[in-house]
Amino acid sequence: MSNTPMAANPLTRAVLEIDEYVSGLGWDQPARLFALVDTARLRAEQPSLADRLGLGEESENPGLTPIEQDEVPTGKPLDEFLATIAWPDAVVGCALAVERLMLPPSAEAQVPEGLSEAALTKWVADHPDRQEVRMTVAVLRDGTRESALRLREKDSPTEVLTGSDLVPGLAEALAATFEE
Repeated sequence: MSNTPMAANPLTRAVLEIDEYVSGLGWDQPARLFALVDTARLRAEQPSLADRLGLGEESENPGLTPIEQDEVPTGKPLDEFLATIAWPDAVVGCALAVERLMLPPSAEAQVPEGLSEAALTKWVADHPDRQEVRMTVAVLRDGTRESALRLREKDSPTEVLTGSDLVPGLAEALAATFEE
């Protein structure tokens, strides 16, 4: 991806590459799941696939290659879907890009008690301080994590926040897909 900033570690680069790809599709997208594979291993073991993916020489594409998986089902809760995934050994990590509504911490005290999940979702969607956010979270088999957050109101590659602990619950759910 030409606009992906160079990051110090391959997982951060992969997360930013996925964020850039998904942002190019626009907002209001379904969740997207990606397998992360070692680029050098992919080139060595499956050169024709590497060619189809546009992976050039090793110096041009070091690190991890994200490969988008089949559509994430919309009729099933995300945590239930993730619990059904098992990755082959060639997959060194995985990532998920998903859009959600978020409220600032100051709004927590305003949440009415006793709301059903559907009522809470509607309450958040109607809240004037809600923020639409795209979260891209990745984990490796060894437990390494990285995330990228992009707010819809600041939809720019220079406004993407990255960090390893930005979305810990989703990172845990993704890490669980590698447990035996």
